[in-house]
Amino acid sequence: MFILRFLEFIGRFIFQVLDSAGKLGIFLWRTMVAALTPPWYPMQFFRQLLNVGYLSLPVIGLTAIFSGMVLALQSYTGFSRFNASNAIATVVVLSMTRELGPVLAGLMLAGRVGAAMAAELGTMRVTEQIDALSTLSTNPMQYLVVPRVVAALVSLPLLVLVADVIGVFGGYLVAVYQLDFNASNYLSQTEHYLEVKDVMSGLIKAGAFGFIVALMGCYHGYNSKGGAAGVGRATTNAVVSASILILLFNYALTALLFNR
Repeated sequence: MFILRFLEFIGRFIFQVLDSAGKLGIFLWRTMVAALTPPWYPMQFFRQLLNVGYLSLPVIGLTAIFSGMVLALQSYTGFSRFNASNAIATVVVLSMTRELGPVLAGLMLAGRVGAAMAAELGTMRVTEQIDALSTLSTNPMQYLVVPRVVAALVSLPLLVLVADVIGVFGGYLVAVYQLDFNASNYLSQTEHYLEVKDVMSGLIKAGAFGFIVALMGCYHGYNSKGGAAGVGRATTNAVVSASILILLFNYALTALLFNR
């Protein structure tokens, strides 16, 4: 009996995963078709661009500067044991541009924007506002989903570019004013070891992460049901699924971009 129950649990879990993957795939296809089909709503796009991009800058900037400061401090603690303290500038700039910048910005965006998208669309779903849009001959995918997805796709690379600069500046502050590094040597090492590929790889990741955050927020909100409790579940699922997918795709993109 135990074996049968265990097999039943495994089978039910697999079917649920396949069902969710199929629904997400259909939603992704509908989003792509809606993005390429007129009419488009530029005012909705710019409104979401302001919300996703500009209003997310303070929290991402704070995350970046303290991450750079902690990274410099921890690197010094470890590297000083091997007389390799001069490598701190290289570690800070490469870690921020390649990994920490896009990943931390994506996770912060998932917590702030992904949750808000899921809550907003979920509320519209349970109060039948999305059905009202269809009644008024307005495609909800074009009016609600596409502007959010495109805005996140455009915004996060710009946010990551700013976060990289702020994070490197945070490492510079700790190295120069707390660890007594020479400022000109620190900046010259940062510039010498930084390549265009490092920055571009982070921006590619940021575009993918922004797309994931908006897609998961819109998907869970658009398909929510069950009143206020359903909206709460949709918000939680949006943040959790976006965070997991960001970490998963981060590994996949790192293996793809830096495979030697």
